[in-house]
Amino acid sequence: MTQKVVIIGGGFGGLYAARRLKGAPVDLTLLDRRNFHLFQPLLYQVATGQLSPANIASPLRYILKNQANARVQMAEAVDFDLATKKVKLADGEVSFDTLVVAAGSEHNYFGHEDWRQYALGLKSVEEATEVRRKILSAFEAAERETSPEKRRAWLTFVVVGAGPTGVELAGSLAEIARDTLRHEFRSIHPASSKIILVDAVERVLPVYPAELSAKAELALSHLGVTFMPRAFVTAITADGLTFRRGTETETIASRTVLWAAGVQASSLGGKLARAAGVPVEKGGSLAVGRDLSLPGFPNVLVVGDLAQVMAADGKPLPGIAPVAIQEGKYVADLIRARVEGKTLPPFEYHHRGDMATIGRAAAVADFGRLRFDGFFAWLSWLFIHLLFLIEFEDRLLVLLQWAWNYATRNRGARLITGTRPDETKTKV
Repeated sequence: MTQKVVIIGGGFGGLYAARRLKGAPVDLTLLDRRNFHLFQPLLYQVATGQLSPANIASPLRYILKNQANARVQMAEAVDFDLATKKVKLADGEVSFDTLVVAAGSEHNYFGHEDWRQYALGLKSVEEATEVRRKILSAFEAAERETSPEKRRAWLTFVVVGAGPTGVELAGSLAEIARDTLRHEFRSIHPASSKIILVDAVERVLPVYPAELSAKAELALSHLGVTFMPRAFVTAITADGLTFRRGTETETIASRTVLWAAGVQASSLGGKLARAAGVPVEKGGSLAVGRDLSLPGFPNVLVVGDLAQVMAADGKPLPGIAPVAIQEGKYVADLIRARVEGKTLPPFEYHHRGDMATIGRAAAVADFGRLRFDGFFAWLSWLFIHLLFLIEFEDRLLVLLQWAWNYATRNRGARLITGTRPDETKTKV
């Protein structure tokens, strides 16, 4: 009897597991609430008008259309019955022999859920287009504002979180203000905008070597970004952000606050933990065995942001795409080996390096003994991100768009779409 394999999540971990099982003697079902795979590392470029959503999203059915043993179901998993081997859906259920849970992550506001409405994050296409709307609408509102104080608030942008996403977002924001919009307004000078990067850490990109962090901060400074280290955010409202540095408390008047300060595992992990009778670890993840299975349930495999996997140094592996990809490939090989009556050695992550881009021709790269920054780091970043895009068509379109953006400093995807009733309308 053909083994039924169910994969929850069409992100990096789930999709790479599904593709790796091509030709395997299994009946594979890939479940996802959306009908597409999203290349999240480039969401900030959608948010800042460099790319369109379609450039970084690929329909799951299209990706797997030539994989005869795979089917796609657009459905939402809401719970589990591991005893009867069933995944409960919002509108039904599906049975499995082996379950792979790759549900990803969501924003972590560290207990301040009220901040969510004022500080937008970047985890979905909808959030990226909303961030884009908010950024571009701020310039439009500033153009019509007659009060200097209110105009400054519209032209002040705060990014919370100095990790790769925050750094890339702040740098891209600065380029919009300094280059792209330079000659497009009559009452304001976009280049006078303030881009402020706030974090409680000592330096930007804190997981990178200190020398690369220093170079990244210098590159941000050249773009006009102000970094405020050791700043503990205490409040976020529609009018700005308040933070504490030492014994002093400061407030930044801003109508645009963006969140890049942290993520936590999908809430689906809590339901899986209850079904399996295992604890939820810090950040909402689940501790798994050396074969990425849940304790007591060898047929339930967890990958990506939802899995807490310890590295050789005793620290959990980071929630980044390369980890999810390698874990997805491993569980696919494990499933195939089990079907064939073979065994597989424990999972071992091979770290190949870290990269972050700051702006035009500026990036940092850490490949262990090889560390560099500047133009060649930027080219390397471009090449690697193109390589990991799923479809060749997307690679070609993104490459052409990047080349055009580089040559003209223009961003063609600067569309303001959608409305929110709680913000100033800028009708014409």
